[in-house]
Amino acid sequence: MAARKSDKAETAGSQGSDIPPDVAALGFEEALAELESIVRRLEEGSGRLDEAIAAYERGAALKKHCEAKLQEAQGRVERIVLGSGGPSGLADAGLD
Repeated sequence: MAARKSDKAETAGSQGSDIPPDVAALGFEEALAELESIVRRLEEGSGRLDEAIAAYERGAALKKHCEAKLQEAQGRVERIVLGSGGPSGLADAGLD
């Protein structure tokens, strides 16, 4: 259990203080959907410059948050694989 707490602390620390709390509270799928929406709006090129800059800043925070979530998920999967005897442990279970 102690390893899980330190892993969460590392993830929270790796996200940095530049991720707004409302973004940090989003799940991966929610953050990705919002990021995709922002990208579509920016690609359209409509709207004011200051709104586009604000959207870009939020998009950058969402991207960083999504990357951190993916790294966290990758770490969890690696711990599962290593905990089951390595990659051969998965092959033995017929999961490949």
